[in-house]
Amino acid sequence: MNSNVPEHQRAREIDALVDHLDPLDGVVVRKAWDFAETLYGAARLPTGEAIVEHALGTVRILDAVRADAPARAAGFLFSAAERLTKPEEQLKENFGDEIATIAIGVRQLARVGIATRPLHRTVGGAEAGKPGGKPLDAKAIERQAETLRKMVLAFSTDIRVVLVRLASRLQTLRWYAENKTPLAEWTDPDIARESLELYAPLANRLGVWQIKWQIEDLAFRFLDPDAYKRAARMLDQKRGEREAFIQRKTYELHALLASAGIDAAVTGRPKHLYSIVGKMQAKKLAFENLYDVRALRVIVADEAACYATLSVVHGRWHPLPAEFDDYIAKAKENGYRSIHTIVRDEEDRPFEIQIRTREMHRFAEYGVAAHWRYKEGGSSARASDRFDERIAWLRQLFAWRSEIAGDAERGAGPGPGRPGATQAGPPPDERIYVLTPEARVIELPMGATPIDFAYHVHSDLGHRCRGARVDGALVPLNTALKTGQTVEIITAKPSPTVSLEALGPSRDWLNPQLAYLQSPRARAKVRQWFNARELEATLAAGRALVEKTLQQTARGSGKAMPALDELAARLGFAKADELFAAVAKDEIGPRQLGEAVLEDGSAKTGLDIDDMLRARKSGTTSATDPKRSGVLVVGVDALLTQLAKCCKPAPPDAIAGFVTRGRGVSIHRSDCSNLAAMRERDPERMIDVDWGDPGKRGDAVYPVDVHVTAQDRQGLLRDISEVFSREKINVVAVQTESRKGMARMAFTAEVGDARLLQKALVAIGDVKGVVEAKRK
Repeated sequence: MNSNVPEHQRAREIDALVDHLDPLDGVVVRKAWDFAETLYGAARLPTGEAIVEHALGTVRILDAVRADAPARAAGFLFSAAERLTKPEEQLKENFGDEIATIAIGVRQLARVGIATRPLHRTVGGAEAGKPGGKPLDAKAIERQAETLRKMVLAFSTDIRVVLVRLASRLQTLRWYAENKTPLAEWTDPDIARESLELYAPLANRLGVWQIKWQIEDLAFRFLDPDAYKRAARMLDQKRGEREAFIQRKTYELHALLASAGIDAAVTGRPKHLYSIVGKMQAKKLAFENLYDVRALRVIVADEAACYATLSVVHGRWHPLPAEFDDYIAKAKENGYRSIHTIVRDEEDRPFEIQIRTREMHRFAEYGVAAHWRYKEGGSSARASDRFDERIAWLRQLFAWRSEIAGDAERGAGPGPGRPGATQAGPPPDERIYVLTPEARVIELPMGATPIDFAYHVHSDLGHRCRGARVDGALVPLNTALKTGQTVEIITAKPSPTVSLEALGPSRDWLNPQLAYLQSPRARAKVRQWFNARELEATLAAGRALVEKTLQQTARGSGKAMPALDELAARLGFAKADELFAAVAKDEIGPRQLGEAVLEDGSAKTGLDIDDMLRARKSGTTSATDPKRSGVLVVGVDALLTQLAKCCKPAPPDAIAGFVTRGRGVSIHRSDCSNLAAMRERDPERMIDVDWGDPGKRGDAVYPVDVHVTAQDRQGLLRDISEVFSREKINVVAVQTESRKGMARMAFTAEVGDARLLQKALVAIGDVKGVVEAKRK
């Protein structure tokens, strides 16, 4: 369109776009136009089109599909957010929340499309197929298609965002067509392929047929001009004959239906070049063999009339059973409903007939737009009616989400309307979709932060995350992200002066009150990092103690020292790291290490597994050694025993024994995780054990660990210590830590019977501020 359109002509055009709206809606749409015209001025889009002309063209398309007033106003304001200092505030102040939300959503969806275009180019665009370029990757194409679907779901709370975006894209294609600009001269040639492969299927999924076929034909015209011209010539060559045929059949069918008492409108159905070429390629048919180049459309009052019409049609002409589809009984996934049948006339010429109601036709032509515009009657349309329509469409989109989830897991398979389809995952409003700088779409839980994003991309990126830019602006790391934003992570850089800990996460990230993490996956990765660092520190401390003992023993004995793995084997460990961990936890002392170092295979401080097995086979059954912690070891006489320090068993805990090399039997609680690992590694070394006669244990006491978590306050340690004192439980060690208002305390107490401890734990739990008190 000429940008120098006279002002009075432009005014008449705006009148035409609002004259069938409710008067109040017309005022809002006019206000949006006035605002946009002043704001855009003579500015142009990167394509070269004037922004005011693009806005007008977009709203003409929205008018054609009968979009409602807020969608039309947002169509005028599609580029306003880029030219306002505070777009959200200013648009809401001038036009209210509804229109502002749509306009800003259109901008976000456009930005996402621009960001994903480089990925699309390498997958299916101009770069693929060039000398040295990568061949088309079907999986990559499917991933890109899924990217668009996720973007749509992200904006599905108001589907008008997508509708305005589709209209804007169609207007861009129309502008290039009107100016006869060849693809090679486009500022961004990828727009054509993106339109054909992404936007047209999206319009189809939403049922907006008018927009779908126009995007397809225009994009096809630029992408493959030779094929487009060949198809156009094929249609033109027999246009007169085909139009005469359609006219005759239209009159004949109308007369047949009238004689049957059916009120119907019968018209020829337009054919579109892209669909013709696509059907020829898919079915490997010549143009003259296409059934539906000649086609009629019948529109009747209701479903009963649809089937009555079908009966008349099949009674007059011979149907092809393989070419019959009843989309009324079973609608398409995008909600499309109609009856399609192919019949042959007396001269054996095939032609298609579509049968539908007026409501079905309105939906087929306008799709989602028909559900969002005001019902006929203008202001008499009730808000509840429009709300019901929104809910109906959201349900379809939720079902679509299920389809996407199924496709992602299976590659293909059941979708809505097919056997096995189930709704998967939370509805879209419980998820957000953000982009990496490389345009990869990342799905995160609602409220996710840049740290959640970083861990989703890669664990190492999360560990080294130190800052974030969202849409180019620096933000705090606990900022809640929103759908459509592009997130860039700033990382700590390794260098000789930077420690490993400095490259890792902060413990503050695990504090729920600071809201750094919302994703369980990210929290688990942070915990894993700290657990790994603690294990490294434990192993390093254990190795240092072992090596120190080896050096001291070597100096004192003059004997060659065994390798670390050999030393670990002598003490019953599968590898040296397990020995280091046991030494660091004080489960093995210097004396036992020294004995294992000097062990030459003939002298042992206790019985090994072979001795135990021989004793069992010989029938030895006495087993009490009153000198060994009051523990009864069943089946072996006089076997050295020691209480494991990892779980600190005490009577009457259920216990089990593990026969070690060189240091007798280690006694563990039956639920000890270390014991479970040893049982799995060396099941033959397990031995049944039991506490001895309580009367023979005398005043023996056993160390146990108690952990307390509480809200920190003055006098907390005193109050807990008073409970131990009152219960006559001796505390031999205590460690406390206070962080962010929470105190964590570890007590080591001595008890003769573990049952006495339970009463103390209950009393500690009643102390003011205590959240949890438990035995380790």
